[in-house]
Amino acid sequence: MAAGDFTTMADLRTSLIRKALRYSVFAADITADAVDNPFDAEGILQALPAGYLPTGYTTTDGITYSGDLSTSDVESGQSASPTRSDVETDIRTAQWVPQETNAAAVALYENLPLSGVGALPAMGSAAWTWSRPLTPPTLYRRLLFIAEDLNKLTGNPLYIVRHFPSALRTGREDEQWTRTAEISRGVTYQAYVDEEVGTDVRTWIDGAGWRDYAPVTP
Repeated sequence: MAAGDFTTMADLRTSLIRKALRYSVFAADITADAVDNPFDAEGILQALPAGYLPTGYTTTDGITYSGDLSTSDVESGQSASPTRSDVETDIRTAQWVPQETNAAAVALYENLPLSGVGALPAMGSAAWTWSRPLTPPTLYRRLLFIAEDLNKLTGNPLYIVRHFPSALRTGREDEQWTRTAEISRGVTYQAYVDEEVGTDVRTWIDGAGWRDYAPVTP
């Protein structure tokens, strides 16, 4: 076996450390089109399908993606470690705390439709009012999360886009009214498999800054 150079083998590159310098959450009713690809062939970010609404500013905690992974192990008398292990559940959730009182943030928190009957009207066009139903509806949403970073070497933007094509509210934080802090409405949404899309979570990384990493063709 040939001798190896650790520096070459490790391939450590600070330019590949990503941050969400800017990010946003968009929500739509399940009747809206799922996002097939947020980029065109050149890696340019495209406009979203009709019906996706931004949820606005969030707290500095940003968006937290959590996973609940459980396995089923087979134990054998001849081995101290499991002799077989199979995945039982692999659940993905997203949690964030909107700070704006806008239609999307309120609808996601209060479990209201984002469009059509029962949706909140445009801000300033009419009074907002809603009542808690005796039997809460099961409202699936389409969620899209977009984070923007910059290529350290070229300064061009690159994007990480994550899509929950079918998501359901599984948690919400307390809503507190106080003169010392904004009224926020924290929510947790769980991703479910969408039959049309064929998955529960789809992620893309693209943009001019990402394509700057492509090797130069001689």
